[in-house]
Amino acid sequence: MSSKPYDQFSKELLEELLSPLGRVEVNKQVTDEARFVDVLFTSTPTAQAQNLGLLGRIAVLNTALLEPFRNQPSRSEVRNCFLKLFTVIADSQRKAKREKTSLPEDSLARLWIISPSASASLLEDLEVKLDLEKWSRGVYFFQKCFRAAIVAVNELPVTEETLWLRILGRGETQRTAIDELLALPESNQLRQNTLKLITNLRVIIVQQQETLTEDEQELIMNLSQAYQQWEETTKQQGVQEGVQLERRQVVENLLRFRFGSVDEELARVVDNLLQLAPDDFARFLLELSSLSREELLARFNSH
Repeated sequence: MSSKPYDQFSKELLEELLSPLGRVEVNKQVTDEARFVDVLFTSTPTAQAQNLGLLGRIAVLNTALLEPFRNQPSRSEVRNCFLKLFTVIADSQRKAKREKTSLPEDSLARLWIISPSASASLLEDLEVKLDLEKWSRGVYFFQKCFRAAIVAVNELPVTEETLWLRILGRGETQRTAIDELLALPESNQLRQNTLKLITNLRVIIVQQQETLTEDEQELIMNLSQAYQQWEETTKQQGVQEGVQLERRQVVENLLRFRFGSVDEELARVVDNLLQLAPDDFARFLLELSSLSREELLARFNSH
């Protein structure tokens, strides 16, 4: 599978989730040899980070380089991530020197490699360790000096705290996360926006590929339920919007017939009328012919 659609989805999802918490820069070019950080995030003080659980905790800790992978990264890809981190740190150190300000070690950027899994051999080669006193399982830290961690998404506990990272997983991990996403209230804006991104990803993969690889088939299967629910919700919203539009046209036509035109005051009446329950709305239509303009304004402009 071409990684481009999934890479774009990962970046858009992280941008969507993190934008309320601070500045998100996607495909941020850093100096040196024109390297690009997938997502460079700089936090601003906010209480909304808790809505993202583990992802929120990661993001607001320091300036964060987020590097999501569809497949487990190779040793070379891990090294390339560190090149980006060291370049970002060097840039911030040069800036501090120019401005003659101090730059404490704890304020330096951190690298978070987000991988769907991490084999025992990779973890051994990287010499990373868990910190279960402070962090959940699945988050492996490099030596302190390197300011980096690799998140093995399939090892994260299945809790609300890890949901937004598990959506970037694979197989059963991703399927479970999407089921949990669908179970969130429809009023949840993150749920709605994430479903839209998932739908876009599914459409792009289906349209761009003539023959689907096993990986693409798995991904489409994982995304299908979310796609179907989004499609159903969109249709329902379309029906509701159609009903509202039809109601508005009926009322405005009746008001024009009764009073000659729909001015600003009557337009506010229309907005209030559209909030009525169907029975009350039908009752109003029957009463309209007997109401004067003053009675209409007094009755509905106060609602």
